[in-house]
Amino acid sequence: MTGGIDVHAHWLPTDLFGLPPGAPYGPLRDRGGELHLGEVPLSIATRAMSDVPAIRADMAEAGLALRVLSAPPFAFPVAGPAPDYVDAFNDALAAVVAGSDGALAGLGLVPLDDAAAATTRLEGLAAAPGIAGVAIPPLLGGTSLDSGVLRHVLAECARLGLSVLVHPMQLPRPEWGGHYLANLIGNPVETATAVAALLLGGVLDALPGLRICFVHGGGCTPGLLGRWDHGWRTRPDVRRDSGRPPGEAVRDLWFDTVTHDPALLGLLTERAGKQAVVCGSDYPFDMAQRDPLGFATGGGLDVATLSANARAFLGRAPEPGQSRTGASGPS
Repeated sequence: MTGGIDVHAHWLPTDLFGLPPGAPYGPLRDRGGELHLGEVPLSIATRAMSDVPAIRADMAEAGLALRVLSAPPFAFPVAGPAPDYVDAFNDALAAVVAGSDGALAGLGLVPLDDAAAATTRLEGLAAAPGIAGVAIPPLLGGTSLDSGVLRHVLAECARLGLSVLVHPMQLPRPEWGGHYLANLIGNPVETATAVAALLLGGVLDALPGLRICFVHGGGCTPGLLGRWDHGWRTRPDVRRDSGRPPGEAVRDLWFDTVTHDPALLGLLTERAGKQAVVCGSDYPFDMAQRDPLGFATGGGLDVATLSANARAFLGRAPEPGQSRTGASGPS
């Protein structure tokens, strides 16, 4: 495969712009070709979210051979039962992927209110060609990845060989009401909370085969690993559920490159290792990395390494001569 792999990009068909029942922000609306979430302008063209030719054109411009599509986070069914919405999205995603000649892959949705329903949908995703796994939020009803339905989803994904992409929800808080702080601060904090729950909750110890990726470079995680390690070594309650310090266990995760800061990308690479970093774009949002491969290679990574890491995250066989780190294997 020539070109890069983008594991973090969004797509939603127009007939699902109404969003799941109870969605806190919805619905999506087209106003003069621009997409709005409720009354909030998203600063993107409507067709960029739903139009596959527009997605493919952006891929060509960015030098991408494969893009992995997932629902935008405001389409996650976090407010209660939404089986019809989940099934409609997964069916539409499977059809788009099937018609892409291998240029697109998908991460589906699952119900988040019922563990048994989640298992049923995950088994369906595992049987769908081109569907690599599932996208989920980092937080749900006061819990994170170490408990409740989210923990169940991780266990089932490990059992079924499905990949998991964790994407923050931009949850509102009064102190983040202005200046887009629910995104600029809230998203990185949500993600770091989920990484900490995963590492300190012993989830990786229990599910060693889990393939899980955190977007936006893991949010605050790279800058907090030292603090987490110190707490793990000095406090029994911090290390109670985990067998390794977070700074060691973090190397078994994946993180995308959407950090907006070469220094932060360098810190992520240093702390988690080159084998942990995959290319992401966050297409088509205004916070996207517009030249994802250029940003990543400018930060000292190479396309072969990023692609090998992405294939490992997606559960795909390495290309001939490539390992997860992108280094050449034995001839």
